[in-house]
Amino acid sequence: MAHSGGCHCGAVRYTVSGTPVHAGLCHCQDCRKSSGAPMVAWAAFEAGDFSVTKGEARTRNSSGKSMRSFCAECGTGLWYSNADFLPGLIDIQIASLDDPEALPPVCHIQTAERIGWMASAHELPAFKRFPEG
Repeated sequence: MAHSGGCHCGAVRYTVSGTPVHAGLCHCQDCRKSSGAPMVAWAAFEAGDFSVTKGEARTRNSSGKSMRSFCAECGTGLWYSNADFLPGLIDIQIASLDDPEALPPVCHIQTAERIGWMASAHELPAFKRFPEG
C-alpha cells in the first residue's frame, strides 16, 4: 500500500510504499526537542520504498548518526534516519501523512526518557474543541 505525505506549507511532498517495519510513539529527548512536542509518532519503512516527490527537505544531524529531515520553509518535521540504530530504514513522522489514521502506532518507545506527566496523559479530560469558560 502506498502512502503520501508532506509538510504544512506543501513545499515538500513524499510517498512511501509497503508495510511499515514498525510504528510507535517515541518519547526520547531528541524527538521532543526537534518537534516541540512531548512525543512523536513514527512509522519505519525500507529506505528503497521511500521517495521525495516535490521540493527538497533540509536535513540536520541532531545527534550521532541521527539525521532529521524537515521543510526549510515551514519547519514541519518529516522523516528520520540513523545508520547505526535503523540501518536501511526511513522513519516517517506519521502526523505528516495525508492520512495519519492509516498507520496507527502499536507501541511506546524510549519511555526511559518520557516526560513524567505523559504516563497518565490519557486520563486528562478531553474536549472536541476548546473547554468552555
